[in-house]
Amino acid sequence: MTTTRTRWAILGPGDIGGWFARALPRSDYGTLHAVGSTSPDRAAEFAALHGAPVTGSYAELLARDDIDAVYVSTVNTTHADLAIAALRAGKAVLCEKPVAPSAAETERVLAVAAECGVPFVEAYKHRFGPVARALEGLVADRESGSPLTVVASGGFAAGQRSGRLFDPALAGGAILDMGGYPVAFALGLAAAAGIDPADLSVTVATGQIGDTGVDEHATATIAAAGFSADVACSIVAALPKSAQLAGDFGVVDLADAFGDRTASARSFIVRSGGTERLVELPTVDPFAAEADCVSLALRDGRTEAPEMPWAYSRSIARLLDQWRAGVDAAARG
Repeated sequence: MTTTRTRWAILGPGDIGGWFARALPRSDYGTLHAVGSTSPDRAAEFAALHGAPVTGSYAELLARDDIDAVYVSTVNTTHADLAIAALRAGKAVLCEKPVAPSAAETERVLAVAAECGVPFVEAYKHRFGPVARALEGLVADRESGSPLTVVASGGFAAGQRSGRLFDPALAGGAILDMGGYPVAFALGLAAAAGIDPADLSVTVATGQIGDTGVDEHATATIAAAGFSADVACSIVAALPKSAQLAGDFGVVDLADAFGDRTASARSFIVRSGGTERLVELPTVDPFAAEADCVSLALRDGRTEAPEMPWAYSRSIARLLDQWRAGVDAAARG
């Protein structure tokens, strides 16, 4: 990074890219410098709206030396190749979740990031807010080591069974679109409890495959010694973005575990020994927080962000593979 602020390029000027562009002015270290697209007109329109001085194709932007980092916000099936091209061009990468539709493709990206020595961060937004740190601290401080249990869900009812979400060729489906959130939530808590994310596995998987061939609603149990999580996701039914965890610290309830696109989750309730305590925390703009984590990694010469280390991305991808395979097997069975 050659300037005091990270010069960002957005690759994919769609809806999610727009949220990132609007958040960058609220970041501590980033500024929007460029917009890349397969459509020159679309890139120019987006850049004019958000004040980016540079536009071009993906290849044109990656060849420039005045771009420090890229935000990959295209469809799931293009994430890996764009991220790898950016890494090989020496750009830090913030990649919208999931990194790729499979664990094998995710491993390919991480291998290139390690080879190039460039920051790579997967954008699970809830991982970058104060609530995640507070919950992990609570779990890490537990004393007796009693089993930790987690329940988490997230889902919505799409208006029509069409478009990206329902297209298997574009890696649609509930698990890849929404399932990663409760999985990432549970995995972070398991790690805080001293469990190696690599030891987690999907032990039960159920779900509904729709007419277009994608999973539309799914549940799973993820487990390891001393840990169990029941997770659920949907693109055809509204599910609460809630979570609960229980251990020797008591029971923690989160009415909102993931926050939204403008503010991170802000509170949770701890129930223990007949008492109830509300914990309220500051909120952050999740897109700005993600961007700043990449900027700090660039500044400090790190390839990973502690909020979302590569071990988490690797294990989430593996668990999503297992979940999808389990749902497919149950549907065939």
